[in-house]
Amino acid sequence: MEGEFGSAIMLLVVGMVTVFSILFLVVIFGKLLISIVNKYSPTPVIQPVSKSSQSSDFIPKGKMAAIVAAVDILSEGKARITKMEKL
Repeated sequence: MEGEFGSAIMLLVVGMVTVFSILFLVVIFGKLLISIVNKYSPTPVIQPVSKSSQSSDFIPKGKMAAIVAAVDILSEGKARITKMEKL
């Protein structure tokens, strides 16, 4: 019985070490890929929204300011609202 229990524990340990090492490699290569893409990819050009494209169903400035502030706070300054439409 001890031989079977010992081999089961060894199989468990080897499996867990394999899984954690593969997950570690995935995280490291993922971070490396993200840093390479962020370094060499061109930044997108954001075109300003013209006032002529706004429809008659415009969003009041107070609501627009609140939405922009909420997006800025939640995304920690990384997201920008470029277009907003009323559905």
